[in-house]
Amino acid sequence: MTETRTLVQPKLKRRRWEDPDAAAGNSFAGAKAGRFRRLTKHLLLIAVSLIMLYPVLWMLSSSFKEPGEIFTNQSLIPQTWTVDNYVKGWNALQYPFGQFFLNSTIVAVAAVVGNLFSCSLAAFAIARLRFKGSRVVLGIVLVSIMLPYHVVVVPQYIMFSSLGWVNTFWPLILPKFLATDAFFIFLMVQFIRALPRDLDEAARLDGCGPFGIYFRIILPLTTPALATTAIFTFIWSWNDFFTPLIYLTDPVMQTLPVALRSFLDSTGLSSYGPLFAMSILALGPIVGFFIVAQRYLIDGIATTGAKG
Repeated sequence: MTETRTLVQPKLKRRRWEDPDAAAGNSFAGAKAGRFRRLTKHLLLIAVSLIMLYPVLWMLSSSFKEPGEIFTNQSLIPQTWTVDNYVKGWNALQYPFGQFFLNSTIVAVAAVVGNLFSCSLAAFAIARLRFKGSRVVLGIVLVSIMLPYHVVVVPQYIMFSSLGWVNTFWPLILPKFLATDAFFIFLMVQFIRALPRDLDEAARLDGCGPFGIYFRIILPLTTPALATTAIFTFIWSWNDFFTPLIYLTDPVMQTLPVALRSFLDSTGLSSYGPLFAMSILALGPIVGFFIVAQRYLIDGIATTGAKG
């Protein structure tokens, strides 16, 4: 047995001496392959991003081109730089374009406030309060997501018309305070259900009622979901064309998407240069809002998906 050990030990020592070099070689090769994969992935993502951004870049370039150059010069670099499209577009319609920015801001901000309050309150009731038929209520909410908006637009118009609210902002704002966006209710229900119920019990022992738990416990902990709701509500309300087109008949009440449509003339005398210039300005608030709040958007979607 002793001789066997003396014969085997040198071989083991030799293998141990050779293993670090082999491991280092494998590690270097693996790191090199990993860097190549990351580089390839980033190059692919950059290429796809440029393809997706090309229409926006083309519109931005066209907003600085002369009218006759927009469709003849396919390059993204204008031959003659001009800001006349911005000057003409701002004053081309019956009212200055700032009026339409103000209208869209009023509608979008009010919609964000309404959805944050009503949808979070409805989600808290479904997720936390014990009442008979809570599952049925959640089922109705989910079914309403599948209901096309065009099915209810006629009854809603008749109702708002009987109230005398046509050509006002109320048909665009009031439904947001009544928790009509079922998608955000479902989003917040999934998030609130992931929170420990021990927090509610501790708050009740301290004397908090349902509204105290909602304002002091639930709302501070649902910041990612609230941020996601705010971002999507702002973008959807800012870009909404169909609803303002139906309810806002006075030009001074129009929002940005409806006002931009006024640059297109069915007779063929469309002002594409001013249209592209004002479209770039209309994109500014959305891009800025997304850049500021994108971290909360990513956190909200990631945590809701993981916990839901």
